[in-house]
Amino acid sequence: MFEDLTDRQYCVVRNAEEQYSIWPADRALPAGWAAQGVTGTKAECLAYIERTWTDLRPLSARTRGPVQPR
Repeated sequence: MFEDLTDRQYCVVRNAEEQYSIWPADRALPAGWAAQGVTGTKAECLAYIERTWTDLRPLSARTRGPVQPR
């Protein structure tokens, strides 16, 4: 009935806004996302993202410069 996903392999993906996610390694990547060369279990991939993606703001928000108070 339900597929056992405990051994499923994932890959870490990133979009143009430098936002990270995981994706099943055996499936084609969705449009707009690129593999980052990291594969493993769900826990391993999420741990990599936690170490790597330290500023959660999208790239466009980070490159605008500081917000000026009104």
